[in-house]
Amino acid sequence: MPAASTRFILICSGKGGVGKTTLTANLGIALAKLGARTAVLDADFGLRNLDLLLGLENRIIYTAQDVLSERCRLEQALVKHKLQPNLALLPAGDPRMLEWLKPEDMQAIGAMVGETADYVLIDAPAGIEGGFRNAMAAAREAIVITTPEVSAVRDADRVIGLLNSEAVKPTQLVLNRVRPKMMASQEMLAVDDVTDILALPLLGLVLEDEQVIVSTNRGEPLTLSDNLSPAARAYSNIARRLQGEDVPLIDPAKERQGLRARIGRLMQTKIF
Repeated sequence: MPAASTRFILICSGKGGVGKTTLTANLGIALAKLGARTAVLDADFGLRNLDLLLGLENRIIYTAQDVLSERCRLEQALVKHKLQPNLALLPAGDPRMLEWLKPEDMQAIGAMVGETADYVLIDAPAGIEGGFRNAMAAAREAIVITTPEVSAVRDADRVIGLLNSEAVKPTQLVLNRVRPKMMASQEMLAVDDVTDILALPLLGLVLEDEQVIVSTNRGEPLTLSDNLSPAARAYSNIARRLQGEDVPLIDPAKERQGLRARIGRLMQTKIF
């Protein structure tokens, strides 16, 4: 049985493409760097991508499906990250698992993984169908990630309703791809607008950062590096808040002012 202190956290979104798997990979690395034994569980059996983002796709031999069918031991299916030994991935199985996988199967997988982990991060599929409900069954708390777009926020609200109906608590919010300039010009929902609509405590703000795309294509999570980009710092701060540290949230308005000041200094610099 998992330790009572093991935290089973569902990473979910409602809408696809808002950064759920990227958050799972980077948060997993960040927690592992803080010394927490962390397991990431890919529960998106239809479109598994977590192994790609972690750069572990070539090391997968067994999957969750093999563990459930007792074709291998859990230790054989878990893939340890070479650069961060505190992190292990349990890959998703064949998409045909969706035909027979039940919530109690996910609970069994989670319980096995949780025996040797401080954190179990469950990367849920987008949407609110059977795959999401299966993933939710293994969780005790949740992080909902969304972008400041009306459609993404609406979908997140539906997911929050399901989480509340299953008493998955606490549920916290991560707001991704924040663009301070667009928020200031009211071309994007403001942070307060999103938190008012979703009525969740804000766990983190992640600024728009092109390095996310670069790292995703390379299979190297941003938080692996000590030279942290804006998004990597945000992921690391989210990990620290989960650990109980009091880390202030960024202020998008101040971030925009800081960017304008840096641009101004560059324009005033004379090149000889």
